[in-house]
Order: sequence, then C-alpha cells, then structure tokens
Amino acid sequence: MSATHLHGPIVVIGTGLLGTSIGLGLEHRGVPVFLEDTSPTNQAVAVDIGAGRPIAEFEADRGAQPELVVVATPPDVAVGVAARALERWPHAVVVDIASVKGAIVQGLRERGADVARYVGTHPMAGREKSGPVAARGELFTSMPWVVCAAPESDPGAVRLAKALGSDLGGIVVEFDADEHDEAVALVSHLPQVMSSLLASRLQGTDLRLLALAGNGLRDTTRIAASDPGLWVQILGANAGKIVEHLYGVREDVERLIRTLEAPTAPGARLDLAQLMTEGNAGQARIPGKHGGPPQAFAWLTVLVDDRPGQIARLLTEIGEIGVNLEDLRLDHSSGRNVGMVEISVLPSKHDALVAELEERGWRVLQ
Repeated sequence: MSATHLHGPIVVIGTGLLGTSIGLGLEHRGVPVFLEDTSPTNQAVAVDIGAGRPIAEFEADRGAQPELVVVATPPDVAVGVAARALERWPHAVVVDIASVKGAIVQGLRERGADVARYVGTHPMAGREKSGPVAARGELFTSMPWVVCAAPESDPGAVRLAKALGSDLGGIVVEFDADEHDEAVALVSHLPQVMSSLLASRLQGTDLRLLALAGNGLRDTTRIAASDPGLWVQILGANAGKIVEHLYGVREDVERLIRTLEAPTAPGARLDLAQLMTEGNAGQARIPGKHGGPPQAFAWLTVLVDDRPGQIARLLTEIGEIGVNLEDLRLDHSSGRNVGMVEISVLPSKHDALVAELEERGWRVLQ
C-alpha cells in the first residue's frame, strides 16, 4: 500500500459519532480539519471538543481547496451531499463513510457527478452511543477500513482514501461495492437485526424473571441499543442483500420449531444436535485475534469482591505472572456482593495461571 499520508486541509461534513471521531483523530496527528453540519449544535459541540474548526473559517479564504472531503452524513442523504461536495470543490477528492456502498456510487453516476474524484469507504467501527459527545479519536484503531474504489476512481483519489484509513489507525482492505454490501449484510446488518429481534421479546417481561439474566443475554442483545433512526436507513439501503440471509434464518427457525413441537419424536434430538453443531462450526470460522486464524482459548472465572481496586489488582497480578489476556468479560453474581471476571488465555497458560492465582489468594472457578 502507498505510504501516502494526509496533509490537509480536510473538510468533514457531518459531525455525528463517526465524523467527529475522524476529526479528532486527524487533528491529533496535526492535520487541519474543518467541520460542517446542518445542526449548528452538533457542529459547535464537535468544535468545542477539538475535532476541527468551523467551515466558515475555511470558506473565508475563497480560493481554498481541501485535499479531501469526508461525507459523514446519514446514508439517506449521502448521495446528495457527496454530489454537491464534488461540485463545490472541483479539485478535491470526496469520500463517504456510509455503511452501504453500491447505492451511493450508482446514485452519483445517475447525477452525472465526477466519480473519478469519488471513493466509497466504510470504517467498520462504532459505538452504541451516537452524536459528537460519544466521539473518540482512537475509534478506528486496528479496525477494518474498507475502501471500495469504483472503476472510474482515479488512482490518486484511491491513495487518499487509503491514507485516511491508515492515518486514523485503521486496517485498510479493498472490496468492490457489491462485494462489500454482501459482506456487511451478513457480518454487521444481520447481527443487528437478530439482536434487536431477541431484545424485543423482553418488552413487558416481569423484571423478576429478567433478574436471572447473565452474560449470554447481555452479549447477544448489546447492539440492540443502537440508534433506530440510523438503522432504518441502513437496512432500507441494503435490503436486497439482507433479506437473502433472512430467508435462510427463516428456514432454520421453521426447522427448529418443527423439531421442538415434537421433541421426543425419532430424529428430533439428532436434529437439535446438528443445529447446535452447525452453530459451533460457523462460530469457529470467525477470525481470531488481530484478524488471524480462529484459535480456541481456555476460560477461567475469578471471583472478586465488589469494591474499588479489585479488578485492577487482579489484572496487575496476571501481568506479573506473565500471562497475556486474550479476552475479558465482567459479570455479577446474583444476590452476592461479588463480581466475576471471566478471562480467556492460551490453553497452554491456563493451568499455570490458575495455580498462580490460587496461590496468591484468588478464588478461581474453572
């Protein structure tokens, strides 16, 4: 990949979570950023937290041209904003960061826009929270930054799009627009739909029953807290790709229903086992740490008193023992003033870590 880096000025249109995070990340590395938003409040907040300066300051220099314009608006207006940016700054490269790519480049073609200066990108990063206050300059660090160059895209424009991702700490990968939309339908949009559908079943549930919830329910419904307005746009824009996966889910659910309606019938238990095994096989294909091949880790649970400093002490001691954590989850024991820290490590480190922690007085469950 080219070693190109951005020098600026950069114009970011849209000061929500992602646009403001881009501004913060670029300003941190010394690249001048100017911000524009239809919401004066959002723009002012983004300016106040250091994501850039108001667009009016850039426009005061009538001959100024940005090096790059980042369209960080909601997907339903991205085509219009990108087209206007290409006209407004005829020497600038324009990228968007919407989560659906095919519809945007096609919309620009239909408007007769200069697609040679346009490159679609998609940072695979986000938070459940939205708005500029939730922005973080390190949001994109070590996350995939997808670059979807159109056949018409100028090579120099593609280099700047890649530079944006790499300057923000992302891992730049290249897809074509259709391939991207197919991929995110499966790995991003379908999980959101499934999480929201599951969480919707909790409405009106007796809180006494929900008190039994553990990490399984929390893990599978975490992203159900995402912004509904944004997801209405994303799901609508990529509906054709998503619905193909939902047809498959429907077949699996109908199969499961038929089996559970007669759980003792011949072959029922085998079918349930096959369903769970298919899930095991799919989960095992998810790339492992740093995008490497999937790897099985060993888990242990450490009980900690629910008081300040205990988790920090535990992590410090694990570091002293010389074991690297692969993953960590927190939970609380119902009815007890105790926290449970679930830790995953390489299998070869598991037994030695358990022995060392117990010797230091920690209560370990395996």
